[in-house]
Amino acid sequence: MTSNTKIKKHLINSIIAVSAVLLFMTPGAAHASGESRKLMIAGSTSVQPIAEKLAEHFMHKHPGIKIEVQGGGSSAGVQAAYSGAADIGMSSRELKPEEKQLKEFVVAYDAIVLIVHRDNAIENISREDIKKIFAFDITSWNGVSGSNNKGVITVLTREDGSGTRGAFEELIMGTAEIAARALVQDSTGSIREIVSNDIDGLGYISFGSLNERVKALAVDGVKPEMKTFQAKDDGSKYKVIRPFLLLTREEPAGAAKEFMNFIRSTEGVELIKKEGLVPAL
Repeated sequence: MTSNTKIKKHLINSIIAVSAVLLFMTPGAAHASGESRKLMIAGSTSVQPIAEKLAEHFMHKHPGIKIEVQGGGSSAGVQAAYSGAADIGMSSRELKPEEKQLKEFVVAYDAIVLIVHRDNAIENISREDIKKIFAFDITSWNGVSGSNNKGVITVLTREDGSGTRGAFEELIMGTAEIAARALVQDSTGSIREIVSNDIDGLGYISFGSLNERVKALAVDGVKPEMKTFQAKDDGSKYKVIRPFLLLTREEPAGAAKEFMNFIRSTEGVELIKKEGLVPAL
């Protein structure tokens, strides 16, 4: 091999080596090389099911991104987003004034439904009666308009800090307070399970968390269903409704932005509808 040939070969090898180094120094190179990116999402147990469903479909389309979704409650989600403990927080209540520094992304709108045992004959309840029940001004079913039951009502509520409770207090209770005698539960599943086994139980959960073991009541004569959530006429619109929020400390970027873009896509919107939620378009 001639001296010139050796020099050329050495030069080519050097260029290849430098190019490889530059490739891995370039932003996004780890993504191109197949290294997994991770997103931690934490907060509201009401938002959690739809977040998990969206994450599952997103990861199928983007195998290089791993998303982990955890519960903990809306207040925990706000704190996790603010502190950086999670990339994205979840909340099922509006942000308080002191929390407004966070960036919020509306995933969907969700109805809060009043649930009873399937064998409870009542079908409709007024917002005024709901308020009186949770304030313990009404304590038995025979004091509820339209009820043929006579048992003492088992009143179930979520814990302080729950986004579902916060929205319920805002939309139903107003200035009235939920009585201390109400049985406090720390998850949607707990309330649903107790009501499914108690003929006199009454609780509130996310519409998207309904199952066949409990019955949702009409409120002020309006049934909780997709057409009443989207109704424009005030008399036919279901009004106990709240936003599902994703929260970030800064403007979403990278994998977080890609995930939020997916939520707004045709596929994301269809998934949201299938879960009984109203897309935020």
